[in-house]
Amino acid sequence: MSSWPTDRLLLWAGALLYLAGFALGCLGVARRHAPGAGQRVLLSALLAVGLGLQTAGLYSRGLVAGGCPLGNKFEIVQFVAWSATVLYFVVGPAFRVSLLGLFAAGYAALLAFVSLLIPQWDAVRGEKLFGQNPWIELHAALAVFSYGVFALLAMTSVMYLVQNWSLKHKRQTNLAWLLPSVVQLEQINYRLLLAGVVILSFSLGVGAVWWSRDTSSVDWAKLIVTLAVWAAYLLVLALRGLGRVYATRLAWTCLILFVAALVSLGPVNSSRHHEVILTPESR
Repeated sequence: MSSWPTDRLLLWAGALLYLAGFALGCLGVARRHAPGAGQRVLLSALLAVGLGLQTAGLYSRGLVAGGCPLGNKFEIVQFVAWSATVLYFVVGPAFRVSLLGLFAAGYAALLAFVSLLIPQWDAVRGEKLFGQNPWIELHAALAVFSYGVFALLAMTSVMYLVQNWSLKHKRQTNLAWLLPSVVQLEQINYRLLLAGVVILSFSLGVGAVWWSRDTSSVDWAKLIVTLAVWAAYLLVLALRGLGRVYATRLAWTCLILFVAALVSLGPVNSSRHHEVILTPESR
């Protein structure tokens, strides 16, 4: 008996908890007060349980696929949402940005629901992903995980733009009143940009080691798109280091780049060579 319906049920439950966390955070912003200890704990609990359910759903799909669940656009988008939520729990406390949980919850809920509501994204998937090659699987997982870092960067970029707009127009909105300073957000953006580029670079390095042994296994469409995303972020990082792109320009650039990276997720599908159609009966 297939476990696919159970997998999707777990993913639906996780998405609903992300949405509940986002609604809770929005309620606090509407009341214009910083999240209290109890509210922060509740928001973290909703995100943690949602993450646990999403992890269970993806793990179940991975067991069926025999590898990391990156067999179609649905799984890739779910994995990007999962990565960003994991990163929130890792870097959120370090950066001490109380509203990052609100943005993370909204972002994860949006991606999760979009992927769940488009059946075509889950109609075709791969079997025996990555040819049972652990190095290619590690490359793919790290590449998609780096998209999670860039997602978090997009969130902090939005926070920067909101805060900068409020200061420029002297309109202290409820949201801006609770945000960190533009100086803090600029530093956070730079660190996340650096982390994302390092992870994606390592991913490409792992893939290159294997592909040099077997060039016939290279999915050139996927490789070209991934290299384009990597080169774009690397260029922005270099320009930031040279002081050519920073502050508002950096925030807008990182936000636009992430939208482009999301659009590129179609070609970044490791199951391109081993696709099968899953009917409702086979799930």
